[in-house]
This record gives sequence, C-alpha cells and structure tokens, in this order.
Amino acid sequence: MAAESATGLVIVACCKEKCVTSAPVPALDLYEGWVVPLVRDRVAGAHGLRSRVLVLSALYGLITADTPVTTYEQPMTGERARALAGPARRVLSRHLGRFPSSEALLLMERPYADVLGPVPVTKTHLITDPIDRHADIHAVLNSWSWP
Repeated sequence: MAAESATGLVIVACCKEKCVTSAPVPALDLYEGWVVPLVRDRVAGAHGLRSRVLVLSALYGLITADTPVTTYEQPMTGERARALAGPARRVLSRHLGRFPSSEALLLMERPYADVLGPVPVTKTHLITDPIDRHADIHAVLNSWSWP
C-alpha cells in the first residue's frame, strides 16, 4: 500500500528509556524502550507512515513522530493526565482531520489511554501490555499493509 493511501493511526506512549541528548531529536527517535523501537522499525524510511504515528508524552502531550524533543523525566501522574487530556484530544482531532484513519492502534497503559478518551475512528485496538504482544501489534500493522 502506498503511503499516500495508507490508513491506520498508531499512538504509542512514551517510556522511561530515552537516548540522552541535549539537542532535539524527533520524538519517535528519542524513546528506546517499551515498544517504540518496534514501531520505529516498521515505519523506517516511510515518511508517509511516520506521519501516521503519534507519541503521547507525559511532558509534551500528544505529538507527532517527528516533533523535536529532548531528554526529560516526567511520569504520567493523575494530575498530569488531567492537564494533558483536553489539549491531547484537540491534537488528535486535528491530526485525524489531516490524516483520516478508520482504525487506531493504541500502545499504552490505561492512564495514557484515559488521557485520549474515546478515539473517533471506526475501530480501536488498545494494547496495554505491548511488550508481551508483539505478534498482535504486527498483526494489526500487517492488516494495514504497513511494511
């Protein structure tokens, strides 16, 4: 499937394991843990697909894969989740307006998913334990014909 006609949206939560950098790097390249490397590998070299990946950061909120960020430490607390909810939902709505998707794959623990609320797509796949469910992640991405 050509990137221009791609469907599907991946939203992956941030993680504690990050590369150490003082210069900004694209968000998807900052995180080294969780399942971010799996997602990054699946979209490597496919800019059209990178545009269909968002990162939910406890510090930066909901950002694109290519948003420049630097190393930080910010856990997702209840207070932080409440502060991010409104802005994250607005970003998601704008992103879906620009990159319409019928399905979304959410790779995040429940507190992160609660920040987003219901994702306005036809079908949402929520995987809260992605470390143990790589096969499920690949199955969804394969169904979208992602490389």
